[in-house]
Amino acid sequence: MHTLGLILAMAAPPGSGGQQQSPIFTFGFLGIMIAIFYFMLIRPQQRKERERKELIANIKTGDRIIFGGGLLGQVTNVKDKTFVVKVADNTKIEVLRSSVVNRLTKDEEAE
Repeated sequence: MHTLGLILAMAAPPGSGGQQQSPIFTFGFLGIMIAIFYFMLIRPQQRKERERKELIANIKTGDRIIFGGGLLGQVTNVKDKTFVVKVADNTKIEVLRSSVVNRLTKDEEAE
């Protein structure tokens, strides 16, 4: 007999007199698992997204920013959905606001 057959043979048939858990315990356990899932995964992700939106909303002309691809540049113009960014002498590109990952501070620029 292979292991699956052995496991199935050892399992008790349904209704063989085993104790059933109360529905209150089952729903309570489910509620606890949902609460843990919320506080460990969903809430921190919402906080990060809120901080990111705040960061993008506070970017102004003259700020140095980092894009998702690792490109660095200085904001020269702020538009509704995009930034015009100077990446080199006489080279400006227009990028979506959502592509911004971080804003460099004066301390980070010196390093």
